Amino acid sequence: MRASRLVSLLLLLQARGRMTAQELAEALEVSVRTVYRDVEALGASGVPVYADRGPAGGYRLLGGYRTRLTGMTSDEAAALFLAGVPGPAAELGLGAVLTAAELKLRAALPPDLAEQGDRIRQRFHLDAPGWFRDPEPTPHLTALAEAIWEERLVDLRYQRWKRPREVSRVLAPLGVVLKAGRWYLVGRAGEQVRTYRVAAVLALTVRDERFDRPADFDLVAFWREWTDRYERGVYRDEARVRVTAAALEFMAYVFPPAMSRAARAAAGAPDAQGWLHTTVPIESVRHGHTELLKLGAQVEVLAPAELRELMAASAHAMAAIYPAPANAPHASTGDSTVTR
Repeated sequence: MRASRLVSLLLLLQARGRMTAQELAEALEVSVRTVYRDVEALGASGVPVYADRGPAGGYRLLGGYRTRLTGMTSDEAAALFLAGVPGPAAELGLGAVLTAAELKLRAALPPDLAEQGDRIRQRFHLDAPGWFRDPEPTPHLTALAEAIWEERLVDLRYQRWKRPREVSRVLAPLGVVLKAGRWYLVGRAGEQVRTYRVAAVLALTVRDERFDRPADFDLVAFWREWTDRYERGVYRDEARVRVTAAALEFMAYVFPPAMSRAARAAAGAPDAQGWLHTTVPIESVRHGHTELLKLGAQVEVLAPAELRELMAASAHAMAAIYPAPANAPHASTGDSTVTR
């Protein structure tokens, strides 16, 4: 384990240049004290690792020192083949490049490692889009990827959900993210970094003008923070409901994860008839109405009053269309009609 970690530390410094002890610790998932010991061990073995003092300091390799210690283990070779994503790579205009790289990698590997990669590919497959969802057309994705790589400004016309529906922006494109089969653009407009759905881009022109990419921008960290903030902010309201225990379990199959998790966490104990009280986060009254109708007669909305009235109106309208069947169980008995 330690030998592998020392090699990883050496390759990190070789690839990234100067890194602080904290940055190395985070990359290697060890403590800062362990990094100190590992750096001392590298120095003792003859590797020219130097420490620069001060606020901008850190560890670095002397001059043009390079190591050829890049041999891969069986697990590492398998992981590289597993990481292949031909669909997204093709959408970015890199399909042929990825194929060529994999062929070169396979040719460079010993036969046993190449065979391990083939075994992984035959046993694991990544299909990113969700069920029952057609791929979104993204005709401007390749041009965006080129602009990101070359650090060129873009003129973008975009369709959004609020008015005015169409807006134009001059963006410094910083990265693209594939989330659940949908592509998102992360770009800087003025001093703000924002997120745009690539499928909603109506027109795109790549400028000759370049921009300076922020040295401290981390796409992965930004996306993690943005998605957390989005999920926290999208559910601005809540519904107080009375549901059957079966309906509470069924929520996991028909509600978004954040809604079902919160409802289960807030649920009280069921009564003798199998009904319980809980709170469900909702985006709006209309959104809550659409989602809670999925539970049919296994849910009763207690608040807010506007949502309860909408549910009642829907129930009465459906009752007017469908006559009551003979010997039908009444919802208040706790008989479950919710199925998976």
